[in-house]
Amino acid sequence: MSDNNIQFLAKPSDHLNGEFRVPGDKSISHRSIMLGSLAEGVTTVEGFLEGDDALATLNAFRDMGVKIDGPNNAKVRIEGVGLHGLQAPAGELDMGNSGTSMRLLSGILAPQPFSSTLIGDASLSKRPMGRVANPLREMGAQVETAEGGRPPMTVGGGTGVSSMHYTMPMASAQVKSCVLLAGLYAEGETSVIEPAPTRDHTERMLRGFGYQVTTDGPRASLVGGGKLTGCHIDVPSDISSAAFFMVAASITPGANILLRHVGVNPTRIGIINILKAMNADIELRNQREVGGEPVADIQVRYRGLKGIQIPEAQVPLAIDEFPVLFVAAACAEGRTVLSGAEELRVKESDRIQVMADGLLACGIDVTPTADGMIVEGIKGDMRPFKAATIATHGDHRIAMSFAVASLRASEVITINGCGAVATSFPGFAELCNSIGFNIEVVNNDA
Repeated sequence: MSDNNIQFLAKPSDHLNGEFRVPGDKSISHRSIMLGSLAEGVTTVEGFLEGDDALATLNAFRDMGVKIDGPNNAKVRIEGVGLHGLQAPAGELDMGNSGTSMRLLSGILAPQPFSSTLIGDASLSKRPMGRVANPLREMGAQVETAEGGRPPMTVGGGTGVSSMHYTMPMASAQVKSCVLLAGLYAEGETSVIEPAPTRDHTERMLRGFGYQVTTDGPRASLVGGGKLTGCHIDVPSDISSAAFFMVAASITPGANILLRHVGVNPTRIGIINILKAMNADIELRNQREVGGEPVADIQVRYRGLKGIQIPEAQVPLAIDEFPVLFVAAACAEGRTVLSGAEELRVKESDRIQVMADGLLACGIDVTPTADGMIVEGIKGDMRPFKAATIATHGDHRIAMSFAVASLRASEVITINGCGAVATSFPGFAELCNSIGFNIEVVNNDA
């Protein structure tokens, strides 16, 4: 079944209410498999995201000899092989659409005595890997990429890696994680200095597995040669998935929803900070810590949004949520301006251009810029979105963002190429419809 043949016919709706839990955090699900495989002893995971991206990571470690049971009802059991127990895979490791899988796994595989080739789908094959290949080469690893630093990427099979103190040229949790994971295999201290705060799930989870990681402001460091010890991980709901419903409730008059057990890691709450700055009614309830990660229940009620200049300090904390934030901006009174987000142009699609094209097709006044977008909003209780046909370019977040836009549409929005939604949010349309959306899923292969 082709991703391009799944279509959403997203129709207007007047109500949105419910209390529910969205799927597990994708970033944490990836890391639970990686570190659980490298640990000594058994690791158990609950709340694992059974989406294509996280499954690509799981299957890669199976291909390298790790015994993994599940996922079964979002539960996984991993029999760790230790830092030096991975086996050479029989063939290429297919990362599908997952940039996280490829970039983090390259840090683990670069120090291995065997060589591995990481491949991906058409979208991933266009994404830049030089950002991890270059620091790994500086650590002494053998790394080969295709033209322009794109996948496929072949790593490892050399003499290992040396420790390094790396100042990152851009804020990227994936690059930071890649270097730290490679540093597990290096003698001495490896450190990374980031220019702006990024998600710190790798550092938190390493500590959860008993590995000492030191954080001092923008600097994270560890000393190689230690060991990871198997543990239990309860994956919180993914704030990036919850973001679609936060925006949905913020733009739908009368809406009142409660999102349960959502990860509210301070390096991930840009979506909450930005929506609150836009006058959204968002309350964090029952705040607690689960497995080293802060968690809360998030209540969102409708309140008219206002356009803002998005603070650049919030950009790295909300980088995956901007497609749906553009939808919020279209429903806000006044102008919203985003800058400093050039990273959006090298995601699963060029998210600045693809969202601008879709919003323009829906009749929204937007201007894409090199590093962001200017959105002229319309008062939030109006229906600013006209009927349109949206090309997602196979990007799951584009598809889900225009599904949210349909709540404030005057007519149906046809969204093509929605199969990729399963990469991060299996069951998205069904959950949406259970709380008041009106999405018809059409399988044109059927």
